[in-house]
Amino acid sequence: MIEATASAPSKFVILGEHAVVYGEPSLTLAIDLRFRVRLRYSDAFRVNGQTASNRNTSPHMRYLYDLHGGKPVSAYVESDIPSGSGLGSSAALSVAFAAALQALEGQPLDRAAVAKDAYEAEYYAQGRGSPMDTSTSAAGGGVALNMPHRKEDLLWTISKEDRTWEVSRFDTPPMTFVLGNTGIRAATGPLVDKVRRYRESNSFAAGIVDEIGDVTRDGLRALRAGDLDELGALMTYDHKLLSILGVSCPELNSLVDAALPYSYGAKLTGSGGGGCMVALTDRPQQVAKAILAHGGTPYIVHTGVPGVTVSTREAGQKQRHRGRGHHGEKKNVDSRR
Repeated sequence: MIEATASAPSKFVILGEHAVVYGEPSLTLAIDLRFRVRLRYSDAFRVNGQTASNRNTSPHMRYLYDLHGGKPVSAYVESDIPSGSGLGSSAALSVAFAAALQALEGQPLDRAAVAKDAYEAEYYAQGRGSPMDTSTSAAGGGVALNMPHRKEDLLWTISKEDRTWEVSRFDTPPMTFVLGNTGIRAATGPLVDKVRRYRESNSFAAGIVDEIGDVTRDGLRALRAGDLDELGALMTYDHKLLSILGVSCPELNSLVDAALPYSYGAKLTGSGGGGCMVALTDRPQQVAKAILAHGGTPYIVHTGVPGVTVSTREAGQKQRHRGRGHHGEKKNVDSRR
């Protein structure tokens, strides 16, 4: 019996969250917290040994399962990624599950197809959003949406209703970031909907969304120039803009303020309302200690993490791997454990 295993990374947003929903650009990096899915054909759809139903199965998995014909599979899933943290846990699940289904059907790894299927699963589950998270999890490294790019850097194009996103890769200088998790779980959908209502009812909010797009374009120029001072300043300014949109919270603001004395810049990352912030720094230990002191859980992460990978094997045989990439590293420096 063939068994397929897929592993997909989480991500964080350097710049552009929320505005990307409206066609503005975004910049994201894959990080070495991963979702893993192991699949084999079965007599019924099961997840971690339990018979799956519409009530107790992730809508992302249910969508992809039906998309691939609904042939019964047994799925085992595990994750390093804290859910509801702004690190793309549902996107990594969707990407890993889509890639594992693809491999189980005997197809070679097609990251573009995986990214598109996973985005449709995200859209089905949330009813809104961009392909930012799923594309980053599929491709790995640094991913830009709707940015000027060289022809060879275009990864794929994804369209939904009246919007089209060009997904491209971008090179990043060696950088160290520290993520700080507030421990507050916040669903993406309601926060995206909150910004939508604010933007539609208030021209000032619409202007803030446009300004986030301008900041993101400036951020890519700073990245290409290796100007970490400028990039950090843009991150901090972006946090202020996101706060004006109402998607920050006191806990995120506290961690951002704690990190800033030791950082080039810091901001919330993801949809907000809780979850994580991120700081760009060359003093990661000091930032980590500051985050700990203010009640957060820090993770030191670096650039260069591979996207989705898959492997297959017959029972009793070694796995055959597909998909290569550069490896990053992750450290959880919560000294309370």
